Amino acid sequence: MPRLAILCPGQGAQHAHMFELVCQDAQTREQLAQWDLPRYLDMPLQQLLDRPDLLFRNKYAQVVIVAAAMAAWTALQKFLPRPHLVMGYSIGEVSAYGIAGALTATETLALAGARAELMDQAKNRTPPQRMLAVSGVAPASVAGLLARHDLSVAIVTGEVNFIVGGLAASIDTAMPEIAALGGEVTSIPVEIASHTVLMQTAALPFQQVLAAAPFRDTVIPVISGTGAEPVVAKAVARERLLGQLTQTIRWSDCMDACVEQGVDVALELGPGAALSRMLQKRHPDIACRSLQDFRSLAGLADWLDRHCS
Repeated sequence: MPRLAILCPGQGAQHAHMFELVCQDAQTREQLAQWDLPRYLDMPLQQLLDRPDLLFRNKYAQVVIVAAAMAAWTALQKFLPRPHLVMGYSIGEVSAYGIAGALTATETLALAGARAELMDQAKNRTPPQRMLAVSGVAPASVAGLLARHDLSVAIVTGEVNFIVGGLAASIDTAMPEIAALGGEVTSIPVEIASHTVLMQTAALPFQQVLAAAPFRDTVIPVISGTGAEPVVAKAVARERLLGQLTQTIRWSDCMDACVEQGVDVALELGPGAALSRMLQKRHPDIACRSLQDFRSLAGLADWLDRHCS
């Protein structure tokens, strides 16, 4: 029997139509209404989706990304075989624990809202922060350069692909130096240097939030972003979610863990298709698709039937 992995994206690919496919399902539309998203967004969901100037702000982005993943899970469960594992990129790791049964949808959204608020508070204690995608050079080859500019490797996505986080002014200074060493650099539309020491002031209050959240052991293993190991126990889930606030996400190792766990098929819940494309490129033998690749739930159900039966 094929083994299915569910991939939960992070920020960066939000768009105005990101809920339309899953809202073809009546139950999902009802669930979205019951989740009371305006409580976290300060406005109706559609109003936010119509405001591209707000959609990428951390305060809204983390909640709307988690809401999209949970809505997709609600719509797709009837089509899906039991996933073998779930893994999430950055804020997507919060979504992953919701999908894996550690938290209900409303509990997962509350955790995302609290995480976003605490990270915003940490951001406001420093000059502007920023993140930068780097390709073409290994992290080790620019380690000294990054250290000189107080920059951190936030996410590793391949041997010569990674994300840097730090103060915006430091990134601006470091960019031509990275380019001079052969690296290609691309700014990322994220206003917080997640997974770096700049989030340290959020750690203690977030630890308290995690302790108060009603976690349960998962019913599906979640691959930890920082350790690339399967997590089931609720105590470990809390530890890993706390650690990834300030520690490097080792996404390349997480993708390799899919192979180690015998995954044959992977479905990214969207928005965007970056995770499924990265996994397909790194491990071509895994059949990878994203929710956004389909125009109907019926088309997605057909693909799942062909690859998971």
